Amino acid sequence: MSRLDQEERELLEAFETGELKRAPHAENIQQRHQKYAEAMFKKDARINIRLSSKDLRGLQKKALAEGIPYQTLVTSILHKYVEGRLHEER
Repeated sequence: MSRLDQEERELLEAFETGELKRAPHAENIQQRHQKYAEAMFKKDARINIRLSSKDLRGLQKKALAEGIPYQTLVTSILHKYVEGRLHEER
């Protein structure tokens, strides 16, 4: 467990000694968030776009560096933009 930082080691120790307790209604909260995640990542529409081969190669390189398929990266970028969490730097 040497890869854990100090805070992680303290949390693990508290868990192992039984000091940590589940939050009330944790099961319900977990199920609700699971449904949110499933709905958010449900892919039920298809689009086709044209972009430059240079931009496609750039997306593929970034995705490779992140360890994800480039289509997933594009989907993530679009989702963040639509949700207002991706802004252009000026």
